[in-house]
Amino acid sequence: MDKQTQEHLESFRNLTRKIKSYHEAIGLLHWDLRTGAPKKGVPTRSETLGMLSTEAFKLQTSADMKTYLDALTTPAVLEQLEDIDRRQVEDCKKEYDRSQSVPPEKVQAYTVLTAKSETAWEAAKHNSDFAGFSPYLTDIVKLKQEFIDYWGVKDTRYDTLLDMYEPDLTVEKVDAVFARLKARLVPLQEKINASENKPNTEFLNQLFDTEQQEKFSLFILEQMGYEFEAGRLDESVHPFATGLNPGDVRITTHYLQDDVASAVFSSLHEGGHALYEQNIDDSLAGTLLAEGTSMGIHESQSRLWENMIGRSLPFWTRYYKDLQQHFPQLSEVELEDFYRAINRVESSLIRIEADELTYNLHIIIRYEIEKMLFNDGLEVKDLPETWNAKYKEYLGIMPTNDGDGVLQDVHWSGGDFGYFASYSLGNMYAAQILHTLRKEMPEFDTLIAEGNLIPIKEWLTDKIYRYGKSRTPSELIVAITGEELNPDYLADYLEAKYAEIYKL
Repeated sequence: MDKQTQEHLESFRNLTRKIKSYHEAIGLLHWDLRTGAPKKGVPTRSETLGMLSTEAFKLQTSADMKTYLDALTTPAVLEQLEDIDRRQVEDCKKEYDRSQSVPPEKVQAYTVLTAKSETAWEAAKHNSDFAGFSPYLTDIVKLKQEFIDYWGVKDTRYDTLLDMYEPDLTVEKVDAVFARLKARLVPLQEKINASENKPNTEFLNQLFDTEQQEKFSLFILEQMGYEFEAGRLDESVHPFATGLNPGDVRITTHYLQDDVASAVFSSLHEGGHALYEQNIDDSLAGTLLAEGTSMGIHESQSRLWENMIGRSLPFWTRYYKDLQQHFPQLSEVELEDFYRAINRVESSLIRIEADELTYNLHIIIRYEIEKMLFNDGLEVKDLPETWNAKYKEYLGIMPTNDGDGVLQDVHWSGGDFGYFASYSLGNMYAAQILHTLRKEMPEFDTLIAEGNLIPIKEWLTDKIYRYGKSRTPSELIVAITGEELNPDYLADYLEAKYAEIYKL
């Protein structure tokens, strides 16, 4: 590598480190906004977030960035770069090409709007006030449509949004895997509905002290290998994880007094996200590759820990007695009955409380609505009616208020359109990864039943976590399992699990 190219490379590294520093500051301010920042500070905080995000955006699309990318993306130079440098250059080139035509003032306006919108959403959800929230969402969708024009329309407008969260994902691909999944899951749900061996869930309808819920959540997070010296657990309206850097990955949960399962499983879910980012290799620290490779792979880890480990019989064989110690009202409930109850299948209104089977229908509903918003001209004012109709069609139930309906998720208030498909993709990735994990670790269930979860975390670190964004989703899943994404593994997993629980 000649001297000038070496200088460009070093300057590129310095620039990306600066961008990463902005991202960390933005992430910290956003976390604070969602976990108890004074309400009167929201307008000024929103402006601050807008300004910092705009400065980071200007760096990503600057003349300097173009100079470095032009010098470093020639075939001859790319061949000489170390893998990490090459990956970061390629990733920044894609982002530059997509975003260089977006006016910075649009980015600032969008960031300020979504920061205010997320706070407005909290109140709207609490009061079931869609009319009060609608102006924010209308402006977000309008700006998002403008961004799509700047970024460039792919096969459809919604394809452009999908690609933001899962590289190269298209409506055509999602429609195909969802259709394949539905073909297996709908008959399974019909068999379950017809079964006479339904779990008793009455004992879950009690009051459970929230302080004890917090203590148990902290205990479980520690057991799965979450490092509290590199993170913390707080409470928010909607659980989330924020990876500032591998040494500071924070998570939140939400405690419901009448639902002991909610906080446990949301803590496992966000803990899965956090394990991913806490265990990214040190060589990626300070680079733009020190994050998950895609939301689908990220969700595979949260769903793996939440459901495939956390809702398994071996898991509760080990941890049910601990739960009973925190909640004596469960002392007379047998392990088998508890296990079946937390894995009941029933149509429900709330996505994050849904069972593993119907959860995918919740995602399909959101996916179809988002396609209608961006491809078919659905207006924001019509969202509640469309939402309720979809729930009636797919799950046979309808919300009685918008807080339990169209306002239940935080994602749209932050402009995260195109994200929801990642949850079902995550379920599919997780089942496929689990299939390989069981083959390579035959003692998998025994380790869980013993409470020895660290070897599982270490396996996942070796196969997924350490790579951060330095490998694509396709490269990861093929390297781990030997094939591209295959939805049949999820269907196989669900059919086997529920055949046993419902004695089909």
